[in-house]
Amino acid sequence: MPRYLTISLEKRGVSCVAELLDKDAPRTCDAVWNALPQGGDIYHAKYARNEVYTMVPRFAAEEPGQENPTVTPIPGDVVYFSFPGGMLDRRFKEEKGIHELPGVIDLAIFYGRNNLLLNGDVGWVPGNVYATIVEGLDRMAEACNDVWRSGSIGERLIYERRGE
Repeated sequence: MPRYLTISLEKRGVSCVAELLDKDAPRTCDAVWNALPQGGDIYHAKYARNEVYTMVPRFAAEEPGQENPTVTPIPGDVVYFSFPGGMLDRRFKEEKGIHELPGVIDLAIFYGRNNLLLNGDVGWVPGNVYATIVEGLDRMAEACNDVWRSGSIGERLIYERRGE
């Protein structure tokens, strides 16, 4: 039976529904599902292009490792990144308020085309595609673009189990 997430921009009052890709990324799906709800301040990507994300403390008892990876996410992809503390530079960690953590989880959604997960500091940054948005992508894309244009201050990106 399929499992679904509701992903919301809290301040803007916009949500979408994503279906977990249990066959393609079972470890990542289980790790995220078992840790829900998750959320935090939203950020718009600088390098990847059409991406919004939040960073949360690590939550899996055992990291899922790489599965169903991509460096070219498409619109509607919901992606999990695990960053060890040493991969994130000091200024970035201080700006995000995560300087005391040994590492973080980046929960991201991609809302437009032509994304490339290439960071000038570290190179290619593959992420695990663990869900796909199946409802509300158009509204979410408009709201995410507004985050880019109008700013992210006060906005939160929230991930919850659908129907619970």
